[in-house]
Amino acid sequence: MRIRGEPWRSIFVGDDGWTVDVIDQTRLPFSLEVCHLRTVDDAVRAIRDMIVRGAPLIGVTAAYGVALAMRESASDVGLDSALEQLQSTRPTAVNLRWALARMGEILHREPPSQRVERAYAEAGRVAEEDVAACADIGRHGATIIERLSAGVGGRPVNVLTHCNAGWLACVDWGTALAPIYAAHDSGIAVHVLVDETRPRNQGASLTAFELAAHGISHEVIVDNAGGYLMQQGRVDVCIVGSDRTTRTGDVANKIGTYLKALAAHDNGVPFYAALPSSTIDWGIADGLAEVPIEQRSAREVTHVRGRADDGQVIEVEVVNPGSEVSNPGFDVTPARLVTGIITERGVASATAHGLLSMYPERSGAAT
Repeated sequence: MRIRGEPWRSIFVGDDGWTVDVIDQTRLPFSLEVCHLRTVDDAVRAIRDMIVRGAPLIGVTAAYGVALAMRESASDVGLDSALEQLQSTRPTAVNLRWALARMGEILHREPPSQRVERAYAEAGRVAEEDVAACADIGRHGATIIERLSAGVGGRPVNVLTHCNAGWLACVDWGTALAPIYAAHDSGIAVHVLVDETRPRNQGASLTAFELAAHGISHEVIVDNAGGYLMQQGRVDVCIVGSDRTTRTGDVANKIGTYLKALAAHDNGVPFYAALPSSTIDWGIADGLAEVPIEQRSAREVTHVRGRADDGQVIEVEVVNPGSEVSNPGFDVTPARLVTGIITERGVASATAHGLLSMYPERSGAAT
């Protein structure tokens, strides 16, 4: 995707051929800075501190983290230690576990002398596969927006999003935003209602940044405005991403997604989740019971970061000092509230049968 007309990806290998460069998402939208990852500890910190975030990008960063670790120690002990370190960073996003399992399986078959080269090559393949999957998600999801466009009398299709599931959450294109980009680029008029997404404001800072950079009409709304706008007929469709989706179609995503799905269901607004197959956890069926929900720092709630009138980016306290704070990072939307799941292979119903119809090769795993 593009920033000020220049093509960017969220993660790439630097000019030296081994440093892993990522866009520092904690600096956006006020400053575009690149963070250089040179060790596995750097990759761990980038994931844990949300310098990179979004399930697909977390997986790709972890794969490159393993490659960086092999430069430090390509022994079995070094490999196993790196896999364990990276696995501990974020519990909810299943792409992390998927990418590390893939890297571990491949590298354990290689002699230590070959592991650095093989690790970089495999991490690069993980990244390119993500780009291709997201482009296909965009293509399939754009057909939904195109169909809606035919029935809205020539005005733009109003799409509500939650959190950030654009190219900054992936390597390129994104998941929930990919259909919007594809529709916009094909000439379909789209207007995006962007949830601010407290407490880290990924919608207000990241989604809005992406859409503005690509020239897509949008407006930022407070998290609690979505239901009202649906009641007023101002939302044609909701499209969100996912950090983990069960084989039965339950969708774990950024906290607040469930409330949007409830409002959409009550107002007859279609509600879709867009995700690659690497986000489907074929080993679990009950999202409410089996998806681990990350409990994040209270400081994300008690403090807000923003730019002051003098241009300085500062952090201020907004919660009564001494009050207890709870900060679950995700919630689970039951499959019954999900109209469909947009994958790289097409749009599936949010059911075990629907997902297996897209991925029949997974029938053995979905037990």
